[in-house]
Parts: sequence; C-alpha cells; structure tokens
Amino acid sequence: MARAWLLPVLVALACGSSTTDGIAAAEDSTGPGTETPTGAETGAAASTGAAQCSRLYGRPNENSGLGPAQCGPTCACEGGWVAPEYSAADISALRALTLTTPFDDLLADPYETPEDFPLDADSVCGVLVDGSTYSLQTFDDDAAAESAGAKVTHDGACGLCSPLQDLAAYMDNGDLTQPVRECGVLGLSTGDDAQLECLLELGFTEPCAQIWSYNTTHTRTVCLQTCLELLDAPYHEEDGSLNACLQCDEDLSGPVFKAVAGRTRRNTGLASALCRPCEEVRQVVHRYE
Repeated sequence: MARAWLLPVLVALACGSSTTDGIAAAEDSTGPGTETPTGAETGAAASTGAAQCSRLYGRPNENSGLGPAQCGPTCACEGGWVAPEYSAADISALRALTLTTPFDDLLADPYETPEDFPLDADSVCGVLVDGSTYSLQTFDDDAAAESAGAKVTHDGACGLCSPLQDLAAYMDNGDLTQPVRECGVLGLSTGDDAQLECLLELGFTEPCAQIWSYNTTHTRTVCLQTCLELLDAPYHEEDGSLNACLQCDEDLSGPVFKAVAGRTRRNTGLASALCRPCEEVRQVVHRYE
C-alpha cells in the first residue's frame, strides 16, 4: 500500500494531460549525371526513410524517455515539416492581440455530461485579425477559412483554448505536464480554487484554465491506480508509446477535453515533451500580422 506522503504526488501524476506533446527527408536526386544506386544502396535508403517516417514529432526532454533518434521537431514523411521556432517577441505579439468576443466561463463540469460535448475533428478553427483585435470562427475546411480571409490556427472546431493567449501559453510551456502536476498537488491540498488559480498563472485564459482543471480532476479520479504504479516513470515507453498513466488520461479524459478546449498542442503543430506520430500533427505557422 502506498505511503501517505506519496498520495499528493501520485494523484497529481494524472494531471499532466497528454491531450491535454531536425532530420529532413533526403530528396530523390536520381537523374542525368547521377549514378544509379545499387540494390544494396536502395535498400539502405529505404531503411533510412522508414526510420525517419517512424520518428515521432516533439521536443523530448529528460522526462520524455526518448532520445533524438526517436523523437524530434520534424516530420520527414509529411512534406519535410520542421517545427518553427517561436521567440519571446512572437509570444508577446500573440498576447497583445485582443479577442473581440471572449468565451464565457465554463460553469459546469463537462465530464458529468460527456454526451453534450461531441468532438468535431473535421472542421478547422480560423483567426480573423483586424488591427489589434481578432475573432475566432469555425470553418468546414481550410478552403472555406481561406475564402473568408481567415488563417487556420488549429484543426477541429474552435473551443475554450483556441484564443491566441492560450496559444501563447502553450508556446511558453514546452512541457506542460510538470507544472500542471504541481497545480494538481496544490488543488488536492488546498482545493479547486487554488488549482484553477495555479493554472491561470501558466498564462491561460480563465475558460481554458477551467477545462484544464476539470480534466485534471477527472483524470485524477479515473486513472489514480494506473498512475500509482508509474510513479516517476518517463512519459513514453521504449517503443515510443505513452506510458499507461498518460494513455489512461488520453483515453478517458482526452475526448471531452479536445471537444471543449478545441486547441491541443498536436492539432496546433507545437512540438512538446510528449512526442506524437506525424500524421496526428497539424502543420501550421503561427504568424498573425
């Protein structure tokens, strides 16, 4: 049985939402004046290409459990995508823009009525900038957003974490798992209000912080035993899959979080300490001049 002093830590392990994340492919140069590769060379190239294609997308750190051969900020098999580097000035520019119609507070726990929050993954969320202000709108697809003069900011319908201030918070915290765990520990010891305030200090808007808080509490409830068994475990297994604690969060809390939050790190194209298959990552550059 776990020692009592471990309880806040192991409970908070469930709070680091997984949803809640450069080797470029060589171009084919065969042509006039280029030697035709031998069978062995072709086989070696195919093997290298397969390795690049299986490499996950992210920026692994000491908590990830993966090295640069397994995970990096590029997607070789998805058009040679390389994660943009965002500076402090870029983040400040996002925070300087004002959303014309902010989202209302989330006053009830969406996990109590998950059927009321279906996931719309086929749409896209677009940003329409007008000087120092902007609006958010859900479009059927990229073409519809472009036709309206909007810039797609993430896949899926707009939600409570779609505002650019929340994008800035995501950019500013390459590994959200650890600080969100700390907020969960604080919430466990001093209450939900303290947990929410802690999340707000990460830079989220209040509605976005609220869905993160509800996600934290729900995962803490449904994944406790699984996370107890993985105290101090890296985020990923050796094969690149998420550890069972984070996978529990992904499976049991992820759908509602995605439906309500709208923005996640992977559908926004941000490379994080949680590494993801490239096919799950939206390729988007966040410049909203």
